[in-house]
Amino acid sequence: MSERWARAMLAAYRWAGASVYPVIGGYVAWRASKGKEEHSRRRERYGRAGQPRPAGPLIWMHAASVGETIAVVPLIEQLLGSGINIVLTTGTVTSAQVAHERLGTRIIHQYVPLDLKPAVSRFLDHWSPDLAIMAESEIWPMTILELGARRVPQVLVNGRLSDRSFASWSKRSYLAEALFENLAHVIAQSETDAERFRHLGARPVTVSGNLKGDTVEPPVNAAELARLKSEIGRRRTWAAISTHDGEEAAALDVHRLLRPRHPDLLTIIVPRHPERADDIAAACAAAGLSVARRSAGDRIAPGTDIFLGDTIGEMGLYLRLTEIAFVGRSLTAKGGQNPLEPAMLDTAVLSGRNVQNFRDAYQKLAASGAARFVRDKEILAGAVNYLLTNDAERHKMMEAGRRTVDGMRGALTRTLHTLEPYVNPLIVQARLDASAGGKR
Repeated sequence: MSERWARAMLAAYRWAGASVYPVIGGYVAWRASKGKEEHSRRRERYGRAGQPRPAGPLIWMHAASVGETIAVVPLIEQLLGSGINIVLTTGTVTSAQVAHERLGTRIIHQYVPLDLKPAVSRFLDHWSPDLAIMAESEIWPMTILELGARRVPQVLVNGRLSDRSFASWSKRSYLAEALFENLAHVIAQSETDAERFRHLGARPVTVSGNLKGDTVEPPVNAAELARLKSEIGRRRTWAAISTHDGEEAAALDVHRLLRPRHPDLLTIIVPRHPERADDIAAACAAAGLSVARRSAGDRIAPGTDIFLGDTIGEMGLYLRLTEIAFVGRSLTAKGGQNPLEPAMLDTAVLSGRNVQNFRDAYQKLAASGAARFVRDKEILAGAVNYLLTNDAERHKMMEAGRRTVDGMRGALTRTLHTLEPYVNPLIVQARLDASAGGKR
């Protein structure tokens, strides 16, 4: 299929009423309308660079949100050690903050440009990347075509295709083929994902495993952890993390159901989007529950019912305050969130059944006994109660989680090996530039 025809089909699809592309694993939805942007940097959305391009080879790395950003940090660390410049784009303010915390000024961060030709062209004209690496489920039609027209190699790492996205692309196989033929390589999370990419025309496709298994434990401020543990004392705790709308209400109901049996129970709620914290706090108050907010520095008093983790980048803190964690976007929402972070921090994992986006990880955790699925809030309450009162079973799940995550490591090594044909020439060029005084 010609590039002209592919562009025409994309334009027809977009303007025929589909305001969102069938993006793999989700959607291209700009968050400016929801107030999730840095106003001072909004020009970056239109491809207008916020910094000058450094001399020498440069890789454009893209990770949409927090989870993808954390997953690619070890990969970026390895690439930075080769002397190559990296521009990392993300789509959200929270992921930008995570990038700053984990990578600092060693990379250049920009917000990803809108998938419109003027914005993408402006971005590529300025940064002129030698290689583009996209993480997980980022298929941006215009961006892929523009990179293809400039003959910039494009590699999808940690690639995955959800059931919904695969079905959507399969209905438009002509469109998928026109896009995927521009990818130099797809490095998929699992054999299922790999087969789906091949079905849609991607070549070559290899399997690495999940990069999230190679991430380090979420960091923590030791002094804050000690302070909060002192405030909690010997109280029983459980956490509902990465929650979406409806799941916080379920967590409050679980707390009320369990309080007669566990009068000292502290429930920790960590919403996926901290900007929803005011509504969650109001719901706590309406339910007659006392809430302490992390963002306000509230003390966890003996009478505090709910500790609301409404900050960014502190999941390592919240998970170290409990041994039981329900992972959200799985009960009232669909797709699931990453269960590997709680598992690697010795936490028994509970989840709803809607975990399609993390199917492989959950299958491994469930098979080892590290994770259990619940159908509704009543069963969730029963599972939390069982683990609170059965120390042996709880510790068995915790140990299984750590062991399972350790067994899943290796994706980073396999990904780096697959990237060698694309990265090694850039390493050579970087060394030549260094010996020539930094001139490109």
